[in-house]
Amino acid sequence: MAKPIVIGIAGGSASGKTSVAHALCEAFESGVVLLQQDSYYKHSSKTFEQRKLINYDHPDAFDHQLLLDQLKQLIARHAIDVPVYDYATHNRAVQTRHVVPQDVIILEGILVLADPELRKLMDVKLFVDTDADVRVLRRIQRDTQSRGRSLNSVIDQYLTTVRPAYLEFIEPTKRFADVIIPEGGQNRVAIDLVRTKIAATLALRGEKS
Repeated sequence: MAKPIVIGIAGGSASGKTSVAHALCEAFESGVVLLQQDSYYKHSSKTFEQRKLINYDHPDAFDHQLLLDQLKQLIARHAIDVPVYDYATHNRAVQTRHVVPQDVIILEGILVLADPELRKLMDVKLFVDTDADVRVLRRIQRDTQSRGRSLNSVIDQYLTTVRPAYLEFIEPTKRFADVIIPEGGQNRVAIDLVRTKIAATLALRGEKS
């Protein structure tokens, strides 16, 4: 059986990474599994007030080894149980999500291109590049409406951790991307080009298997 195609999608918070990932999932309808790096935030035994102060845009916030191990299992055609992260409590939930192997694996997250071991497993590397003012407005809307945050807390977090971490850790990974997609899910031309590339690769691997 042919090796699954692994697509990495990176970019700043609220840049449109998830929209790109969902657009690609819809393009193939079946045979695609989506892994989100946010699921792999480390479990914390700290108090809620202490967890609120964690820099969630720093590489140290993620359990990179678990993500790497589970991605390798999916590539080897083994099912995995993915952690579930609760944004309201800033911690992992008790439940997990059972994920079965597919021909296309999409790995989406702010720092998926920062890890050399993860990059080695990717066939296509994408970076979603969206202007900072658009990202911050999207983040305010998302976090206040669906993640239970106050406006002041979102702004404070953006200024103290999100923006500095983007400049230090996330934006530099743009150089590892095969394709840079401006404006995320709104860029249908770029998404169609990536979809065509993936379809051609799948067809080629199917012929060789």
